[in-house]
Amino acid sequence: MSIEDVPGRTAKHWRDCTDVYDFLDQIRLRPGTWLRGGSLHDLQTMLIGYQVALGVHSIDDPCDFWRGGAFGQWLGTRLGGTSPLGWAADIERNMPDGSTPVEEFFRLLDAYRSEAAQATATTRLPGIEYMINTFVTLFWRKRLLTQATERLEDHGFRVIRLEAGQWSTERDMHRAMAAALNFPDYYGHNLDALNDCLGDMACYGGYDDAPEGAGRALVFTDYDRFATTCPRAAQVVLDIIAVQARQAAVLRRRLICLVQSNDPQIRFEPIGAMSVMWNSDEWADSNRG
Repeated sequence: MSIEDVPGRTAKHWRDCTDVYDFLDQIRLRPGTWLRGGSLHDLQTMLIGYQVALGVHSIDDPCDFWRGGAFGQWLGTRLGGTSPLGWAADIERNMPDGSTPVEEFFRLLDAYRSEAAQATATTRLPGIEYMINTFVTLFWRKRLLTQATERLEDHGFRVIRLEAGQWSTERDMHRAMAAALNFPDYYGHNLDALNDCLGDMACYGGYDDAPEGAGRALVFTDYDRFATTCPRAAQVVLDIIAVQARQAAVLRRRLICLVQSNDPQIRFEPIGAMSVMWNSDEWADSNRG
C-alpha cells in the first residue's frame, strides 16, 4: 500500500508534527526510513528521547512510552506480564506468526488508543458503555456486575436492584417492579401497564424521589431463572426497557438495564429492534467458559 492509500495519514516533515501520535504516524508510513532494520528497540529509544525533550522544554504532550509508563502498563495487562527490558522486548516475545515487530507495535498502539478514547468517553459520559448498542447489557460474572453498578453509583446513577431469580411467575415480577420503582396503586400488574408506568418514570420522573434528569440503572440478578420459568415475559420486559430507555434518551434522560445470567450461553431475541449484547469484558464466548 502506498502512502497515498493510507486513509487519514499523509507524509510530512517531522517539524510539522503536532504531537507524539502524529510523529508515530510518520514512522508508520515510512518505517524503513526511520528504523534501521525495523528495530523496535530503536523506536523505543527514540520515544524515550522524545519524552526527555518534552521535559527539557516544558512541553505538555501526552507521551506514555517510558518503561513502566502507561503504554507499558497497558501492554503488561494485555500480555499477562512485563519484562525489565521494556515494551519493545515484550512485543517481540509475544509476536504472532506472520507479523513483524513494527507491525505488531502499531496494531497494539491502535488498540491502546482506542481503549484510552473509550475510557475518556466513559468518564465524560457515565454509563455510555451500556448505551452504545442497546440499553440492556448482559453479565455473567457477578463480580463484574458489582463493579459496574458501583461505578454507576459513583457517577450519581440511582441503581435499582431486583432479584429476578426469586420470580416464579410473571405476577412475582410485577409485584417486585412495582415496589422497587414506586409505581402508583392503580398499576395493573400486566405488561402493558409496565410499559406505561416505566415509560412515565423514565421520561418524566415521578414514582420516586430521584432528581430531575438523573440516571437510573435497573439491575437484574439471576435473570436466567426467570427466563426459564417465564420466557415470554422475560423477553418482553427487556424489550419494554429498551424502547422506553431510547425514548428517555431523546429527552436527555438516562435509563439503562444490567442483566446478570448464570447461564453464559443465554440468548434473547432482539429488543427495541436491537440485539442484547454481552458486556465488553465477556463479549467473547471464550470469556464465559
